[in-house]
Amino acid sequence: MTESKKNKEAGLKRLREYFLANQGRIIDTAELRDVAMILTYQRRIRELRGKEGYKILTHRDRDYLKPGQYLLEDPHPMPVIATGIDQKKRARILSRNGYTCQVCGAGGGEVDPYGSSRRVRLQIDHIIPKKEGGTDQDENLRVLCSTCNEGRSNLEKPPDELVLNLLEKIRRAPRKVQLEVLRFLKSKFECDNPEERPDT
Repeated sequence: MTESKKNKEAGLKRLREYFLANQGRIIDTAELRDVAMILTYQRRIRELRGKEGYKILTHRDRDYLKPGQYLLEDPHPMPVIATGIDQKKRARILSRNGYTCQVCGAGGGEVDPYGSSRRVRLQIDHIIPKKEGGTDQDENLRVLCSTCNEGRSNLEKPPDELVLNLLEKIRRAPRKVQLEVLRFLKSKFECDNPEERPDT
């Protein structure tokens, strides 16, 4: 049985209010299903995250959360990032940026530095936000990891442009070439005396 638009909107409203009333508390799937009183409650949660900008965390975002657990970290919604970017454009921007975060240099699928049980998730970001007149044109779009997109990067300073360009090229290269680069770097920097290793 399909749900009416009115029921979906009512379920979305109930979920929003419940998350706000329970900000900072871990909530499980069964609890949210009962609150929403609609079949498509998970889709409505995605709407709260993606369309409304609420920072609702899951096990993909934090190590201490289990699958099926949610946590609203902040009651204030964040600006919505890159709404309306179609899949072809998204793929083009990801490829152009070498599947590499343009702030910290992390690659999609790598181990997330904020939790070894998570993988880096890449997102498309507007360089000039739409609310400030930015457009969906390719030159105003870039790839960011979810951590940098949320402004939580703990890097003292981001990699310079040369490093980002090299990372992009390496990530686009075939596996055989990547392994050759790895072997070269390992042989170049392996030292018997740890004090002789270059600063990182």
